[in-house]
Amino acid sequence: MPSEPLGILLLSGAHDRTHYAFVLATGAASIGRRVVIFATNGGCHALLADWSGLVEAARDARISAAGVAGLDELREAATALGIELVVCEAGLRAEGLDAAVLYPGVRVAGVVTFLSEVGAGQIVAI
Repeated sequence: MPSEPLGILLLSGAHDRTHYAFVLATGAASIGRRVVIFATNGGCHALLADWSGLVEAARDARISAAGVAGLDELREAATALGIELVVCEAGLRAEGLDAAVLYPGVRVAGVVTFLSEVGAGQIVAI
């Protein structure tokens, strides 16, 4: 099994990109990879307890109705799989968001922490 960590840099506040970041993360974790999702700027909305601030958030109901895992299900799976959820401190400030409303277990840190945790592993920007 691959042992290199996978870092997912979530820059977008769009539902489709957020959804696929979680699909990619849970898929990688399910095959044994250590995964860190680092959300910044618009992507910070994905790590709030209420992700309804994402662009096209209503898309989640449509994909769930089609039998595809929605964001609530994917975030719960991410937590169960041990995926590290990190939100950028500067990104929160840039978006005018309060850390008090983050999804349970999300850490606030900076880009240096993200890069240190991924090390020589792969980074994908979405």
